[in-house]
Amino acid sequence: MDKVPLSRQAMCDRLAAEFQDGWVVNLGAGLPTLCSNYVFGDRTVFFHSENGVLGVGPRAAPGHEDLHLINAANEYVTLIPGAAIMDHADSFALVRGGRLDATVLGAFEVACNGDFANWKMAGRRGGAIGGAMDLAVGARRVFIAMEHATKHGESRLKLRCDLPVTATGRITLLMTNLGLFAPAGEYYVLKEIAPGFTVDDIRQITAAPVVPAPDLRTVAVRP
Repeated sequence: MDKVPLSRQAMCDRLAAEFQDGWVVNLGAGLPTLCSNYVFGDRTVFFHSENGVLGVGPRAAPGHEDLHLINAANEYVTLIPGAAIMDHADSFALVRGGRLDATVLGAFEVACNGDFANWKMAGRRGGAIGGAMDLAVGARRVFIAMEHATKHGESRLKLRCDLPVTATGRITLLMTNLGLFAPAGEYYVLKEIAPGFTVDDIRQITAAPVVPAPDLRTVAVRP
């Protein structure tokens, strides 16, 4: 079987499959916003965007954009029936009040003790903390979606983060283009693997120990 890294949408579809009926889920800027494209069937998931929307629907189709409806990444979105628009104070009250069942965030790198870094890149001045620190400690579950390696082939999955940490010990699940992982302190548990890859393949590109789950299976990719 050919080795097939997961597409960005497939990564987010797999995380979105974890969302349960009635959950309130925040989607961070960038890659995580693709979770709103997942088809939930008979489940209703309420997507929250910290710029002041509860009830975000899929991205707006070309030619059907509403200039007043954007998500945290400034992308045009739709609303589900019953959606609410609010100011930043109320939006962050939901976050800080522990009302979010989950948040999906991107990251520059993660550690197998559950730490992650997503606000400052190495070698660049400044950084943008944004709402990630609030989301990381306010949500009941923190899901991370990111590429497994940098464009230079360096692992983003590390034993400990080198970059300034956004939050410590908060990752619930980590999804990369090579599989689904859970931090386990001193190693990562590989729960699901991309089609065609082996555990040894994953270990060779991961800068921390990787232990396969007893029930390791291939990530299911929808057509």
